[in-house]
Amino acid sequence: MDIKKVVIPVAGWGTRSLPATKNIPKEMLPIYKKPIVQYIVEEAMQAGLKDVVFITNQNKRIIEDHFDRNFLLEQLLTRGGKLDLLEEVKRVADMVNVVSVRQKVQLGLGHAVLCASEVCKNEPFAVMLGDDLMFGLNSGISQLIEAAKAENKAVVGVIEVPRDKVSKYGVIAGEEFAKGMYRVSKLVEKPKVEDAPSNLAIIGRYVLLPEIFDILDGQKAGVGGEIQLTDALQGLADRDKLIAVKLQGQRFDAGDWVEYLTANIYFALHDEELRDDLVKRLQELLSCSD
Repeated sequence: MDIKKVVIPVAGWGTRSLPATKNIPKEMLPIYKKPIVQYIVEEAMQAGLKDVVFITNQNKRIIEDHFDRNFLLEQLLTRGGKLDLLEEVKRVADMVNVVSVRQKVQLGLGHAVLCASEVCKNEPFAVMLGDDLMFGLNSGISQLIEAAKAENKAVVGVIEVPRDKVSKYGVIAGEEFAKGMYRVSKLVEKPKVEDAPSNLAIIGRYVLLPEIFDILDGQKAGVGGEIQLTDALQGLADRDKLIAVKLQGQRFDAGDWVEYLTANIYFALHDEELRDDLVKRLQELLSCSD
């Protein structure tokens, strides 16, 4: 199984992050020194994925521009002798090959993935959501790619969540056949706590087979009146073509304000130049709140 492309849906309106996202895509909100979407693309690149398919809308061109050359800025940095910054902005522009596909009507994640059918055609491909950040050695999408190649099946990434949080996620039921790996038998989108088949929640990492497009093409709207990817994945599970992998590493939901702010602190604490002063200021703030 050769996986070359990653689909990153970015057409949503980011309502969880309003008013910050009124005129700025949520994927371009900064975490430490980079926009959220750059972390997603870097994770894909580190896993060997070089073709990025953004599923976008007319208001998200700034995302594509971030991964393009900015010659005016480059000239300014060159004249100012800021060569380290110059190399960094060039590195971002050369990071991946970008393809943009318009999702003209936002009809759900399943519909966003379906929009990539002409680009991905008959190839397996990865999907990474633009507000789920994963960090750590061999974490995130690289884990799923390894599992997909080993099992020759589609893969979803899952994490354990508190039982009272399952209604925020798609949740799986399945049999563990190896450590942290499950044969998926059932998927439920945002179940009530009492109806959840487990506390294994699907997060924004997938490796999918091209037959998912046929399933999505004939699928009716589900929860929230949207075409749910979770419902389409059930079609793969029914054919024993879907497994789940419990993801390792540190995860942040950048659409949640607490998680977003924690992610900023997480990266700043790893910066030796900032760490001591940041810890001092945080301690001052904590002492003032008592």
